[in-house]
Amino acid sequence: MRIAVTGSTGLIGSALVRSLLADGHQVVRLVRRPPAPRPDGSTEVRWNPGLREIDRAALAKGTDGAPLDAVVHLAGAGIADHRWTAAYKRQIHESRLLGTGTIAEAVAGLEQPPKVLVSGSAVGYYGQTGDQVIDETAPAGGDYLARVCVEWEQATAPAEAAGIRVAHARTGLVVAGDGGAWGKLFPLFRFGLGGRLGNGRQYWSFISLHDEVAALRFLVDTDSLSGPFNLSAPAPVTNREVTEAMGRLMHRPTLAAVPEFALKLVLGEMAVEVVGSHRTVPARLLDAGFRFQHPTVDQAIEAAL
Repeated sequence: MRIAVTGSTGLIGSALVRSLLADGHQVVRLVRRPPAPRPDGSTEVRWNPGLREIDRAALAKGTDGAPLDAVVHLAGAGIADHRWTAAYKRQIHESRLLGTGTIAEAVAGLEQPPKVLVSGSAVGYYGQTGDQVIDETAPAGGDYLARVCVEWEQATAPAEAAGIRVAHARTGLVVAGDGGAWGKLFPLFRFGLGGRLGNGRQYWSFISLHDEVAALRFLVDTDSLSGPFNLSAPAPVTNREVTEAMGRLMHRPTLAAVPEFALKLVLGEMAVEVVGSHRTVPARLLDAGFRFQHPTVDQAIEAAL
């Protein structure tokens, strides 16, 4: 298959590209600079989502004439990369809407469009849900991130209207040692500075990086799947349970604790996502036959270590 990937240098995107190339697929990376040869054998196509520009001819067919079979769209400003100032919140919002709209319109306009667009989203779609178990039938929340997710998913409409199968990957916290929000926890625990955040009772919906990549590929490969899918492990855990597991597996004390008011001072509005609670389950993935390699938080942490 010839598969285009946006966000190919990010935590998830880079792992996905490695997996696809290892299995012999052609990978097209969408980049914002002039295209250049890649030592891994992938190719590059230039786009500028801020200006709604993309090289449609290069996207449509490879140098060997191969058409585009699928797109996995993961690009967007990192949710946890910066304090949520008004300016950065605009960047989070605009990067998702402009990027998604650009790729959706581009593939919809191709003479031979791809069969599927798997577009990133987040479990933040549901807002803060406390200890309530949430699957894909739950409505959207009303906070900032939920509103972003709603518009983010709606931006795929041109692709859907063109008859392209669209799946929305509502991803939880990806457990990885070298990137993402979880990657910032590992150094703290290694130095014995890890501890619960807030009261520790908030649920975290997690997924190992391996399972995230496998789930994205499952959505690409399974022709019957469209709509929203929670990409999170079957058994979400509380932050207190995460803290205990990290300490146990890394053989470090977990006496530190960060009160909620301190998180708000450091993180601003983003603290709502840290102390907020998402107890999502991957009902549609499981119903479709997907099997997690790391269903528990201990297994996910061990895989990252």
